[in-house]
Amino acid sequence: MALLLLGPPGTSLGALNVVVSLKPIHSLVAALMQGVAEPKLLLTDAQSPHSMTLRPSQMRMLNDADLIVWIGPALESSLAQILKPDRYRGELVSLIDTPNLHLLPIREHEGWRSHGEAHHHHHAHPDPDSDTPIHDTHIWLSPENAARMVRYLTRIVIGLDQSHREQYTQNSQALLARLQTLEGQIRAELEAVKNRPYVVFHDAYQYFEAHYGLNAVGSVNIDPDRLSGPRHIHRLQETIRRTNARCLFSEPQFEPKLVRTLVDELGLGSGELDPLGKQLAAGPDSYFSLMKGLTDNLIGCLSRGMNR
Repeated sequence: MALLLLGPPGTSLGALNVVVSLKPIHSLVAALMQGVAEPKLLLTDAQSPHSMTLRPSQMRMLNDADLIVWIGPALESSLAQILKPDRYRGELVSLIDTPNLHLLPIREHEGWRSHGEAHHHHHAHPDPDSDTPIHDTHIWLSPENAARMVRYLTRIVIGLDQSHREQYTQNSQALLARLQTLEGQIRAELEAVKNRPYVVFHDAYQYFEAHYGLNAVGSVNIDPDRLSGPRHIHRLQETIRRTNARCLFSEPQFEPKLVRTLVDELGLGSGELDPLGKQLAAGPDSYFSLMKGLTDNLIGCLSRGMNR
């Protein structure tokens, strides 16, 4: 671990320099570090963790960091060749390796991945003894996992910055309490619509769905950067008809014509879900805004016609 000469609380001189790859995780780290230092967000809203090139300024951020936090190479495939443990002076933390994390397998059944469709590594955590990806990596969309990551990160930042142990501990406790409150609020709000079937643009929300018992039945794309083939779309249409799915949710960064075609042809309601918070301002509140936005947008479409 890096040895740091830290200045007084509230000063930038010698403050722990933390870089975080994705906005939802950056938000949790920002809340954990409030009153001590502000973490830097590596990727811009215009950049995809799956396919992008870092700018010189972003490379400098990594070179200067005391701590680099990301999910891991399976999700952020564009960073996999850059974020090597021995390449930077700072500590590199892959949150997919958080102790006791609740990991879900990638979905293979009808509506999610048609037989013969190839695996891509953008969303799956590989088995260490195999090249085959087995776990979904959108781990932050479970409040339970978010809390486990906060506890893990708390131990790490305290280890790097003992002089602010008390502040980090207080922040961590407040953040965990806020996550618990959020979890209860979302659960209560989703209760009325949780059994209603719907379709998403790509399979990014499994942790949210599993935690709250939602009824997603399929996805348009197998991964966001690659259009699905005719076989998958045909089977998805069959799934939509069979399950009487009510809504199809797109994402702000993707608006393929196929989504609009499916909505019009099958008479679906439509909405938008944003797993990365691309339209939100970065900061300690953005994780909570992201989760509330998912909840509100799901309810907004799935509740239509419920009283008829």
